[in-house]
Amino acid sequence: MKKLARLFSALSALCLLAAAWAMLAPQRPAPVPRVPPLTAPLTGPVDHIVIHKSARRMTAFRDDRPVKTYRIALGFAPRGDKRQQGDGRTPEGRFTINRVNPDSAYHLSLGLDYPRPQDRARAAALGVDPGGDIFIHGQPNVRPDGEVLPGDWTAGCIALTDAEIRELYAAARIGTTVEILP
Repeated sequence: MKKLARLFSALSALCLLAAAWAMLAPQRPAPVPRVPPLTAPLTGPVDHIVIHKSARRMTAFRDDRPVKTYRIALGFAPRGDKRQQGDGRTPEGRFTINRVNPDSAYHLSLGLDYPRPQDRARAAALGVDPGGDIFIHGQPNVRPDGEVLPGDWTAGCIALTDAEIRELYAAARIGTTVEILP
């Protein structure tokens, strides 16, 4: 019994010494990954855009690397995939910028290839109009430059500030892919 008590005391002392050593030993900080600032001005072209609807965030990519993140506004009823004209939803899926509009009623705009064939087929099966004219755009031209509408207010588009759409409009090209996630 005395031997067991001595063994237990010795093990306890060793544990205390190990804990003290771990606390007093110099600690090397974990390496910090180098990530480019995603709020710096966007320069150069982008080849892919990812939109996370639930986070209200859009990230522009170049060569599979994120280069800029924006806060966005969506359709007035953004949950779920767009089903029909007037539902206020922003569509989900993989799209392509297929047109640009320098004379948009919403400052500048980048048009997406919605509805795609699968969107038209789904709407036809439901007997509804799938809608169309989905854009990444700025604020309404009737507002002063710099003024931003609050909340989700579009009919299904993705809205940025006027300064942000000017930046993205200069960097995106027809053919740039856009992935819209829930």
